[in-house]
Amino acid sequence: MNLSPRTIGLSAVGALVVGALLFVTFRTEPVQVDLHEVASGPMQVTVNADGRTRIRDVFEVAAPISGTALRAPIEVGDRVIAGETVVAVVEPGAPALLDARSRSRAEAAIREAQAGLDVAVSQLRQAEQDLTYTQSQFDRTRELVDRGVASITRLEDVSSQLAVRVAARDAAISRLDMAEGTLERAEAELILPAEGAARDADCCIELTAPADGVVLQIDTISERPVLAGTPLVSIGDPSDLEIVGDLLSTDAIRLPAGAEAVVDRWGGPETLRAVLREVEPVARTKVSALGIEEQRVDAVLDITSPLDERPGLGHNFAVFLRIIEWQNADTLQVPLSALFRNNGGWHVFVAQNGAARLTPVETGRRNDSSVQILGGLEAGQRVILHPTDAIANGTPIEERTAE
Repeated sequence: MNLSPRTIGLSAVGALVVGALLFVTFRTEPVQVDLHEVASGPMQVTVNADGRTRIRDVFEVAAPISGTALRAPIEVGDRVIAGETVVAVVEPGAPALLDARSRSRAEAAIREAQAGLDVAVSQLRQAEQDLTYTQSQFDRTRELVDRGVASITRLEDVSSQLAVRVAARDAAISRLDMAEGTLERAEAELILPAEGAARDADCCIELTAPADGVVLQIDTISERPVLAGTPLVSIGDPSDLEIVGDLLSTDAIRLPAGAEAVVDRWGGPETLRAVLREVEPVARTKVSALGIEEQRVDAVLDITSPLDERPGLGHNFAVFLRIIEWQNADTLQVPLSALFRNNGGWHVFVAQNGAARLTPVETGRRNDSSVQILGGLEAGQRVILHPTDAIANGTPIEERTAE
């Protein structure tokens, strides 16, 4: 059957329309994605931690005796000179008041001591009389010996008796001194605190600054009783600061000695520089805000920034530390959000000819935002960020444009 050209043309147009409809109906729409170009650049891996400043050497002045610490002669922030500036004054303690029982005992002790003193006086008087009598006997016997009436043996006996009487007199004098001391000690128990009595400047102990610096803290400002060893004043040099960072023990153990650090959030406009000096050898258990027990350890850092770059920074100020564990000035890297696990390894989707190509990669160091690429990618390739389950190997993709 012969078909007219008109019929053939209409049939062809109908076939094209049907084919177009089928293509539109069954074709796969490309997935909108965000792409990132792989490139080399500087990269750092840091251990971040909260920290605080502290003066390297803080000197505490304590009360050397129990007594009354007078009102502090200095104020916080005052500059002091070692061995010259008086930072505290301590007065020996006044006697305590006695209760009825203690007072009765003290009064009885006084009467007992007074009786002992009377006995000692009597014994001394007797010893002196005995000595006087023996001395007269000795003088008479010696005169008789000189006249040839008495024998030498008699004189020797009297001389021995005289020496005994002298020793007895000396012992009586010593017993009298002991009795007087006992009485004074008993009477001292009844001495009352002198109300409103003027202080003798020589009775107080003046404590001077042990080192040059400024007053950091005054533990005892107003006058009050203190015990021996009670802290009174803290002194230090605010220009000699160090930083103590609170780290997880698992993070601290990875840090090399002499690691550089960036000090941020200290209040100044610019960041400061520091160097890790040591990680303390003993960790402590600390419960986090989530109730998890953690092993924390202190890392001590020296501030290397000049003093004029950190004005106002003082003792016990809060800072934020970024301690550099590893860094490279030029290494291939991709954003952390481009990687995902697949069959036990790390993979990315590379944009190639409008489709996603599953690509295994070998990774190295990583930080909070990027991952070092050791193999599988080249600079200039573009990878898909935040790949979803809608993307598989060969899935058509289209870069999302900003609207």
